[in-house]
Formats: sequence, C-alpha cells, structure tokens
Amino acid sequence: MVTMEHTRALIAAARAVVDQGILRLANDCRGTDGRVDLAALDREQAYAYDLAAAACLVGAAEAMLPWGDSGPLQEMLTAAFTGHVVAEIGAMLQGRERHWSATGLPWHSGELAEALARARSPQLLSAVGEQVATVGLPSVPLPEELDLARRVFRDFATTKVAPLAEEVHSRDTDIPEEIIREFSRLGLFGMGIPAEYGGSASGGPSGYSEDDLLAMLVATEEITRGSMGLAGPFITRPEILATAVLTGGVKEQAARWLPGVAAGDLMVAVAVTEPDYGSDVANLTVRATRDGDYYRISGVKTWSTFSGRADLLLLLARTGTREDKHRGLSLFVIEKPPFPGHSWSYEGEHGGRIEARAIRTIGYRGMHSFEISFEDFVVPAANLIGGEAGLGKGFYLQMKAFANGRMQTAARAVGLMRAAFEAAAGYARERHVFGAALADYQLTKVKLARMAFLLAGCQAYTYACARLIASGGGQLEASMVKSLSCRAAEWVTREAQQMHGGYGYAEEYPVSRFFLDARVLSLFEGADETLALRVIARGLVDNAPR
Repeated sequence: MVTMEHTRALIAAARAVVDQGILRLANDCRGTDGRVDLAALDREQAYAYDLAAAACLVGAAEAMLPWGDSGPLQEMLTAAFTGHVVAEIGAMLQGRERHWSATGLPWHSGELAEALARARSPQLLSAVGEQVATVGLPSVPLPEELDLARRVFRDFATTKVAPLAEEVHSRDTDIPEEIIREFSRLGLFGMGIPAEYGGSASGGPSGYSEDDLLAMLVATEEITRGSMGLAGPFITRPEILATAVLTGGVKEQAARWLPGVAAGDLMVAVAVTEPDYGSDVANLTVRATRDGDYYRISGVKTWSTFSGRADLLLLLARTGTREDKHRGLSLFVIEKPPFPGHSWSYEGEHGGRIEARAIRTIGYRGMHSFEISFEDFVVPAANLIGGEAGLGKGFYLQMKAFANGRMQTAARAVGLMRAAFEAAAGYARERHVFGAALADYQLTKVKLARMAFLLAGCQAYTYACARLIASGGGQLEASMVKSLSCRAAEWVTREAQQMHGGYGYAEEYPVSRFFLDARVLSLFEGADETLALRVIARGLVDNAPR
C-alpha cells in the first residue's frame, strides 16, 4: 500500500530534482543584467523542453495532493499519478544527468525506491483500473453550488449537444443556431463578462473571482464532453474580448459591445495568427494605417476560428514599425455581419473588403477556421481598443486575455479526456475477447488507470490555476496546465480509440472523433513547443533564485 506520506515524499523529491535543473538552466541562461538570454536558452532547447514538461508534471502532482486525502480511490489515483510523474522525469534524466546537475536520483534507493515500486506496481494500477471501470471516476470536488452547475451542464451536454456532434463533424456543417440560442439561455456567453455589462462575473484582483473562473471551467469541461466543436463559441472568445476592452480602460467601448456579447446577440472571433508567423506574434505584418478618423487595414490573417459566424472580430494589427516588434501592435474590433458556410466576403461600410475561406481540418469542426484577407479595409478609429492610449498596447492586452484562454483550453482537454475515458470504460465492460470481458484483462485495467490519473491530475491542476489567477497570479501556470493537459488528451483519446479495436477506426463510434479533436489542442492558444520554450522555460528561469 502506498500511503499519502509516501506520495508526498515522492513529489517532494521530484520537485527538488526539477528545481535543481531549473537553477542550473537559470545560471547558464541569464545575462549580466539578470534577464534571460534567449540565444543561450535556444542553445538548450532539447533540455529546456523536457524541463518544462517535468515542471508541469510536478505542478499537477502537487495540485492533486489535497484530493488524494479525500478517499481511498483518490489516494490510490494520486499515488499512481505520482509514480508516473517520477518515472517520466527519470526517463528525461537518463543519460542527461549533467544537464540537470543531478549526481543521483533520490528514488533509486531506500524508502523512496520502495514507494516508487509500489506506486508503479501493476497490482496498484489494476486495482485502480478495476474501480474506475465499475464505479466511475469522481471529479475533483468543488463547492456545492458548482457541483450543481456541473450536473446541469452535463445533462445539457448529454441531451442537447452530443446528439448533434456526429452530424456536425461528419458533414462539417455550421454549429446549429438552436445550440447557440441554448448556450445563450444558459448564460454561457456572459460567464466571462462582469455583471454591470450583463454577464455573471463578479470580479476580483484579476477581474474574476475564484467561483467565476471555476464555473467557466466546469461549463467548458461538461459541454466539451458532449462535443468539443460545438463547445467552442462560448466563454473563451467573449472573455478574451471582455478582458482586452476592460483592461484597455474605455468604458464607452465596454458599454457598446459587452452587453450584446453577454446576451449571446454578438458572437466573437479572434484574428491574431498570420501565414508566416504562427506563435511569433512580435513579427506580425498585417498593418493598420491611420487615415483621419479611420484606420485602413491590409494583410492576411489565418486560423481565425468562428470568424464567419462572428459579429465582432478582434484583430491584432501593426500600427508601429517592424522594428517596434510587439510594442508596435494594437487591437481593433471589426464589426461585421455573420456569414454561414465555408467562405464569405464583406464590403466594408466605410470602404475596403474582406475575403475569407475556411481551412479544411481533420477535427474540431463546426466553427470553421478561416484565412482572411483584408484589402484596404476601413475601420473607425473609435474601434481601436483603449483609444489613442491603446496604440502599441495590443500585444499586452491580448496576452493578458490569453492566460485565461489557455486555462479554458486545458478544461477542454479535461472534458475530452472524460468523454474518451467513459467511452473506453463502457466498451471494455461490454466487449468480450477470448472468453472474457476486455475490462477483466490486466493491461486494460492498467490503461484505464493511466487514463483516470492523467484526467484527475489535469483537472486538479486546472482548478489550482484558476485559484491562482483569481488572486492576481497564475499567468505562467495557465501555460503549464495547458501544455500538460493537451498532451495528455492526445494519449487518452488515442488509447480509448485503441481499446475499441477496429471499431475505434469507424466513424460511427464517437471515439474516432475524440482522437481527431484532441490533436488540435497542442496547436492552438500557443503551439506546445512555443509555450514550452518561450513561455514556460523562460518563466521558470525568470522565477529561479538569483
């Protein structure tokens, strides 16, 4: 039996190893001015990527500890996840000990070695797998009101969302308007908007209370459990717009747009990425040039999801010079009619034109991601977020909003993992192979156990991140939980598909869609490599002791 005392000791040992590795990297990658030397960091990309992943794993294990104290199954799941974390970190160090400044690993001998052996034992994993296959996997606990909201959202996802998911995916149709109206009725579009503008967010140091953020995560998890594609329009995009507008500080702009967004009357999309500059935001080229009381916008954006159906398009454009990098970017709100289908064009009210075509994708369908060409498109200067004071601040306004967006993406991953896990467990109970139920085999139990502890660890970490953001922090942790959860979702959905055998490859089974949808998670809201190297590793070095 692995006790919580053993588990805490293993996590503490893993934390010490990771912290030592961070300190070594910081000592070698800080310039004389104390700032991160990006060229030096880039020379250690392979190591920095592993270190970022290790730090994410340890962060999730630490977030899972309180849940592990709440019951026998939770204790076993926490121990099993900790064994997984330590084993993963050990594999990263193998043959690279000097990069981590590690002369030996504390779990290679003594009581920690025994604790690790028990945490990794097939007996423990089989016991966990058997339990979660029969009694299910409990969610990380929340206050009673949020648990009630979870049940409401889960019932809605089961009865309203899931039945439409396959048709939208297989035919690549638009999200049905009746679902958008249902989302509006449930208040989902206003969850990230303050009550004074018609939403339900109550505010706090970050603009949102802990309950605000946790409610958003619960809604995202449960609706995604029904369909990731259909869950896309609400919370994240309205919240990104609201955060930018409220941070920009022009109350007239907030009063102009946010009530309609909160009510579900104005759909929102975001246009940041460009064909030659994915996550390299500082080098964006789409230009907005001042012309009296207007700006003329020219250039091409890509991967602008939901921009056809959207009424408001949040656009990041260059108002300064290329040499200004991220300090030369500003945010605009483009007002446009909604357009159905896979292509659209719009002659601007004040002049210019927008042409857009949908990019065919293997999953995450229903919202459509567009490449958009702006041809001397004219937008009023009043639509510059922050007004004249907002010039050159678009990057900062956008990035502040993206932290919450990355946390929401982690919640999407958790919801998708839940759907895949439940499909795999249900199929394993029903399917018989060589005279026995698939769920009775040891390997099936071990795989179900790993699905369960990855899901639980990511959920616990996401909730912990929400609490940090509510208190005014959590920017780095939002990227960390996004990175971990999205990679975990790929493994969980892949194994759920594998567990279905040949039927997992058949489109008639939802598990095939789960795998395709999961693949996008590590690509949007910051590609995983960029998050690991430019955000997580850099942030870890910045925060290391000097």
